[in-house]
Amino acid sequence: MSRRGQEPGSGAESLSSDEKEIVADGVREESSTEEHPAGEDNSEHSSSSTSEEESDGEESDGRRSEANCLPLCEHCRNENGQKEQVTPRRLAGGQYIMHLDTEGTYQCSLTGLIFEVMKAVKIRYSLLSWSKYANLVEKPWIVGGPLFDVRCDSATALASIQFPHSLCLGDHGAGMAFKVLHIKGGGAAIEPSADYSASHVKWLVSSLSPVGPLIQSQEPVQYHGAVILYKVVDEQPSLSFRVYVATNNDSFIKDISRAVKHSNKKFIKIDKPPVCQKLLQKGKRYRLVCEPEAEVTPEEIEFVDGSLLKLKSYIEVYLEKPDDFTLSLIELESDATVWKAKLRESDWIHYDQNKNEQKRSAVSVKKRKPALSILEEDALCSKKQRTGNKAGGIETRNLTDQQLMVIAKLFGRQWREIAIECLQMEMKDIEQIQATEEEVNMQKFLLLSKWRDREQGNGTAEALYKSLHEKASYEILQALQGFSAQC
Repeated sequence: MSRRGQEPGSGAESLSSDEKEIVADGVREESSTEEHPAGEDNSEHSSSSTSEEESDGEESDGRRSEANCLPLCEHCRNENGQKEQVTPRRLAGGQYIMHLDTEGTYQCSLTGLIFEVMKAVKIRYSLLSWSKYANLVEKPWIVGGPLFDVRCDSATALASIQFPHSLCLGDHGAGMAFKVLHIKGGGAAIEPSADYSASHVKWLVSSLSPVGPLIQSQEPVQYHGAVILYKVVDEQPSLSFRVYVATNNDSFIKDISRAVKHSNKKFIKIDKPPVCQKLLQKGKRYRLVCEPEAEVTPEEIEFVDGSLLKLKSYIEVYLEKPDDFTLSLIELESDATVWKAKLRESDWIHYDQNKNEQKRSAVSVKKRKPALSILEEDALCSKKQRTGNKAGGIETRNLTDQQLMVIAKLFGRQWREIAIECLQMEMKDIEQIQATEEEVNMQKFLLLSKWRDREQGNGTAEALYKSLHEKASYEILQALQGFSAQC
C-alpha cells in the first residue's frame, strides 16, 4: 500500500481508531447477517445470508465480470503493486471459493480482493448489494467500492483484506479519509482502515460479516467509470437500448444486471469496451450523443454514484431504422468525449437470428409430430447425434468452423476454466494452443475445434450445449440452441 489513511480537517467526523456504532431499525428484518470471530467459517450462514442477494444467479463467464477489474488509469497503474493472482472456483448462488496453500498475499483475479493469510486456508466470499444496506451509510460518508461477505475456515489465518475502490485519487488522496462499513447483525460499525493505495483500502480483520469501503472527502470525488449497454429483444424492426453510466464498483454493476433481468422486457447485453476514457465526477453533467440522430431520453444527466439506490437510472436510446450508429458520452463542461462506441448490426444479429430460428423450428416440430413430448424430442435428437445417421429425413451435423468462431467470440475470461471443467480438456492442450497462437479469440476457436475433432461424429451444437449448459453464458447457450435448430 502506498498511502496512509488520513482524516479530513476540522469539519470531519472524528473517529480515530474507535468504532462508531450505527443503529439500523430497518435492517434486522431484511438481513440475516451475523458476526463471526475472525476467520470463523459458517457455510450454512454464508449460504443463507447471501441467498437473497445472489438468487438471480451470477453473471457467469463473460456476462458478469465485464467491468470487474477495469484497467486502471495512468495515476493508479503507476502505484498498483503486483500481487500473486489466483482464480477462484465459482459455487452456486454467486459464491467464490479460494484454496490457498501457504502464507502470503493473494489477489482474486475476478473481484480484485486481496487476502493476506498467515497459513493455508479456504476462503469463501460473495458480492453483495449496497442498496440493501443504504440506511447504514450516513453522511458525510459515501460508498467507495463493492461490498463483500467473506468467510474462512481458520480463526487466525486471515490477517487482512484489501477492498478495491472505484476512485481516482490522483494528487487529492490527502484530502480523503478511508474507513470500512462492517455490518453486524441489525446494525453496523464504521471501522478504521489500516492503509490505502491508488486502488485498494486495507482492513485488518476483526470478525467476518459483510464489509465494504467508505470514503469522506473535502474535495469533489472522481470515479473510474463504465458505460454498460443492453438491447431490447422484441419483434420490432426498430432498435431500443438501455445505457447505464456507472462507477467501477462491482456491487453497482451487479445491481444493474439484476435490474435488467427483472425488467418486464427481454434484453441482451451488447459487448463493447465499458471503460470511460475520462474520469466521472459527482455533480457534473453529461450528454449521450447518437450519430446518426436518435431519440435519447433523457438528453442530459447529472452524474451521481447510484450504489445505494434501489432503482438504477439509465438513458434510453431509440432508433427507427436498424442502421449502424455511434454513441458518445460527452462532458458538458469541457465538451470532452468520456466514452465512445460504434454499434453494428453484427453486435446483436446472432442472438436475433438464433431466437427466430429456434421459434420457427419449434413451430415446425409441433406441426410434424404433435404427439411427442419435449423429453421425447430431446431423446430422439440425442439418439440421432450419437448415431450420426439420417433419421426421419434429418441428418445431424457437426458444428462448422464459422459456428465455432461465433461461440469462441462469446466466451469471456473464464474460457480456460470452462474448457477444463466442462469439456474435459487438458491444461497441456491449452498451453500448446497459447504457445502457437497469440490472438485470444483464435485460441478459443482452436480449443473448440480440438473438442469437435475429439468428439468425431458427435461434435454437434446440442452436444456442446449439454457440456456447457451449467457454466456458459446465456448468449452462448442461445447461439447453440439456434445452431441446433438449423440442423
